[in-house]
Amino acid sequence: MRTDNQIQKDVMEELSWEPFLNESEIGVAVKNGIVTLSGIVDTFSKKLSAEKAAKRVAGVRAVAEDIQVGVSPNYRKTDAEIAETVLNALKWNTTIPDNRIQVKVENGNVKLEGEVEWEYQRVNARRAIENITGVSSVINLISVKPKLKAMDIHQKINSAFHRNATIDADRIVVEVDGNKVILSGKVRSFAEKDDAERAAWSAPGILSVESKLNVEVPEMAFND
Repeated sequence: MRTDNQIQKDVMEELSWEPFLNESEIGVAVKNGIVTLSGIVDTFSKKLSAEKAAKRVAGVRAVAEDIQVGVSPNYRKTDAEIAETVLNALKWNTTIPDNRIQVKVENGNVKLEGEVEWEYQRVNARRAIENITGVSSVINLISVKPKLKAMDIHQKINSAFHRNATIDADRIVVEVDGNKVILSGKVRSFAEKDDAERAAWSAPGILSVESKLNVEVPEMAFND
């Protein structure tokens, strides 16, 4: 059984393990296994990395993320400058069909729209711009064009689960409704839940993934 104090200690150590995160900038609070992250970082990618690090810790039931992205006045850019940098980043990434993606920037918030054939292209478009100075958040509205039949998608996802050493495929039920995947069942950790959801998103033609997976954690002793 893991207490909130133990989880908090592990989350803080996991943050310190990330080479480009400064754990002193991020506050960690835990109650009933729910982790709240707060503080200010200078890039959007650091905000995402902190959240991912917390999710990797055993016993974490959920993460409430309240980290703000604050760029020093010396490094602030106009929306036009950010948009130009974003377009160049998409152009130079060979995995992204940049001619199918539209970019809109408002107050440092970047919105991506358009259509691609694979989920990894959608994900890579977001990742390509996460480290750009001045970007406060990324709203990824890029859609994935359907490519396969539901039966083919179901088979590919199940095969991906069985290939993955961290996923217990026998405990996860996969349903395909058109271009939507529904996952249900139980997993042993937040990391396994993320891996299963990521594997489902990797299937070609998938437009949405509804996760009903429950993280099965040992009974815990909570602090008041």
